[in-house]
Amino acid sequence: MSSETPSPTPRYRRIVLKLSGEALAGPQGFGIDPDQAAIIAQKIKSVHDLGVQVALVCGAGNLWRGNTGVERGMEQSTADHMGMIATVMNGLALQDALERIDVPTRVQTAIMMNQVAEPYIRLRAIRHMEKGRVVVIAGGTGNPYFTTDTAAVLRGMEVNADVIIKGTQVDGVYTEDPKKNPDARRFDRLTYSQALEYRVRVMDLTAITLCMDNKQPLIVLNIWDDHSLVDAVMGKPVGTLVDGE
Repeated sequence: MSSETPSPTPRYRRIVLKLSGEALAGPQGFGIDPDQAAIIAQKIKSVHDLGVQVALVCGAGNLWRGNTGVERGMEQSTADHMGMIATVMNGLALQDALERIDVPTRVQTAIMMNQVAEPYIRLRAIRHMEKGRVVVIAGGTGNPYFTTDTAAVLRGMEVNADVIIKGTQVDGVYTEDPKKNPDARRFDRLTYSQALEYRVRVMDLTAITLCMDNKQPLIVLNIWDDHSLVDAVMGKPVGTLVDGE
């Protein structure tokens, strides 16, 4: 008989990971840094290797912020569509970084551009994940006026994700900005109502409301911590869990 200890089973078998565009930016804070993409890809591979099915939604703040255009008189719809297109650029960068380390990846987008990405089709995305492929879902919701946070939650519910994980630069939700107030207190857990009451700034309030209406768990963590993503999918206490009332 084998004396090997069985490997622990991940608590979450299908996740949607939401990243800001800044996660791909280099020290200058903008653009796409291939080294940063490679670091993110390794973190995704670490959970993919556990058998976890992964869908990824990335913002575009490293390339374009719609508010910048709107403040200068640009139409909101135009500015938002530019941001959606920018998320496809980020998605292709992540696909390249993942494929380089032998993680099969597909990019799907809500905005049609068939020469570079598949159209987002819910059942096809699920099928890709079932076959062990990471799915990068770009193009936001395909509609202006909605953030990529909201898109991540929407796609998470569509593909029946067990949890939405928001990867940030801080290790959870705090009473105040911990970078400005070192005495700010971190929450280990919040209800949806509390998250809305505190106006949690690491996640769009529309997205949190969507989570609440559909009982979709959300974890906010520091994506740059070495083991935070793996710990989260294994069910270990990490970051801030936002769930039931």
